[in-house]
Amino acid sequence: MARPREFNIEVVTEKAMNAFWAHGYNGTSLPDLLEAMEITRGSLYKAFGSKKSLFIQSLGLYDSRYVKPAETMLQDASISGEQRLEEVFIGAVAAVENGDRRGCLLCNTSASASLEDNEIANIVGEQLDRLTRAFSIALDDTETWGKRTKNLREAEARSLSLNYVGLRVMARGGQAIQDLRTAAQQTVRRFKGPMT
Repeated sequence: MARPREFNIEVVTEKAMNAFWAHGYNGTSLPDLLEAMEITRGSLYKAFGSKKSLFIQSLGLYDSRYVKPAETMLQDASISGEQRLEEVFIGAVAAVENGDRRGCLLCNTSASASLEDNEIANIVGEQLDRLTRAFSIALDDTETWGKRTKNLREAEARSLSLNYVGLRVMARGGQAIQDLRTAAQQTVRRFKGPMT
């Protein structure tokens, strides 16, 4: 009879997620993961199969904990579109001001060499596409962009996604908080100002 697993999968996946979040996929070694997860090499391989499959599960956990709630907030019709968008960008800077320089695991991965792996690239692309669609829905509910064509709103949503990824990656890279704040404020002005 097989011995029962002596750890909680979600708990150790969260520990792995935090290690990947801090150091990136390529920067997180197997010994780093074993130390963070507090399990043996054999247990890791038995439970997850490989570092890559563990990373993919970590991306899934990050998706459920952070990406999907952001999508839900961006689609919340009880709040104005302007407020939703502002919360995303100003909130990203607030995280840095509170000492969190990890950036966003999804954004960090989108800017890393791990995207050379097609499976990881597809997962990251799907999550970013969902975030872009949520930006588009929020734009639909703004006074300025709601009056524009669907094509223009979708193009602006893609631009917002790129800005968001850039902001989070630059935060991780040590960019000055004032520069990050200015960038976020400039982005916010784009969807709060009058149409030109």
